[in-house]
Amino acid sequence: MTTTSKKRRPVISALQWLTLLVVAAFVIVPFYTTALGGFKEIGELRVNPFGLPASWDPVRFVEILGGPRYFSSLWNSLLIAVGTVVLSTLVASMTAFALVHIKFFGRRFVMGYLMLGLLFPAATGILPLFIKMRDLGMLDSHWGIIIVQVAFSISFAVLLFHNFFKELPKELIDAARMDNCGYVRIYWYITLPLCLPIIATVGVFNFVGSWNSFLLPLIVLNSEAKYTWPLGIMQFQGQYGSDWPRILAFLTLSILPAMAFFLLAQRYVISGLTGGAVKG
Repeated sequence: MTTTSKKRRPVISALQWLTLLVVAAFVIVPFYTTALGGFKEIGELRVNPFGLPASWDPVRFVEILGGPRYFSSLWNSLLIAVGTVVLSTLVASMTAFALVHIKFFGRRFVMGYLMLGLLFPAATGILPLFIKMRDLGMLDSHWGIIIVQVAFSISFAVLLFHNFFKELPKELIDAARMDNCGYVRIYWYITLPLCLPIIATVGVFNFVGSWNSFLLPLIVLNSEAKYTWPLGIMQFQGQYGSDWPRILAFLTLSILPAMAFFLLAQRYVISGLTGGAVKG
């Protein structure tokens, strides 16, 4: 039995390494070509898109960092992403807490209704959303984007919180009820501190999704001063052509904050995703 297991381990390990290398290639190669493209001229970019640049001239990166639009667009993206994360986390955690710990008529229907939101593609709702936001006077505002993004992300966030709350010991809730704690105090002082991993998971997914959002800000925002970084790329696109080296340099500088945030929080994301998967 021991000999068989020793023989199988190298095969499994080799397959795992091969899978990791393939996945890493799909992630690293696009970022590699994007980062190098910012150092190349437009002719060199067309002839040699994957090779090293002939000269490592960082003039485009310096011009973008020295211009006001880059930091303005990053600040707008940060405001929208943080607002989306905070609001979606609060709403989803309170909703999941009520669905798990409070018994009321129709809670299964409410949970099923929320899960239907996972099947609804956001692009199909752009036109009615635009009309409704126009009627409510929410166009060309960051709050309009935040509220819509929270609405589209709430189903997935509730699902994660719901699975995590179900695995928490019921003895904690019963003990708090015996001490005359209401549901608000149980949620804020007992449940919420125990679900920091799932909060980090929901926060990372919503932050990255909001940071990279393009279609919704394009529909809602009209003022260039309120543009997010995906819309800031349009400043390098003209009527008859696009300055691709500057676009790639802008993309590289804009992707780095989201990558750093995800790398710093990835261990919390993993623990949050697996926290509700195993009964303990």
